[in-house]
Amino acid sequence: HGFWIFVKGKEYFLSYEDYPWFKDAKIGDIINVELLHKSHLHWPTLDVDIDVTTLEDPSQTPLVYQC
Repeated sequence: HGFWIFVKGKEYFLSYEDYPWFKDAKIGDIINVELLHKSHLHWPTLDVDIDVTTLEDPSQTPLVYQC
């Protein structure tokens, strides 16, 4: 389970397992995303920031998640 995002001509699948911040988010919060500095995704209502390079291979960049 997760969602797809289209960024700079590429599609990425963000699984809830790899990106748990989005698991209980509302659709409106997920689609409220900004691309900053050409490579930085920011979800203001969720207070989540992800660099596009992380989407290429999430296993190469450890993510920090706090409940």
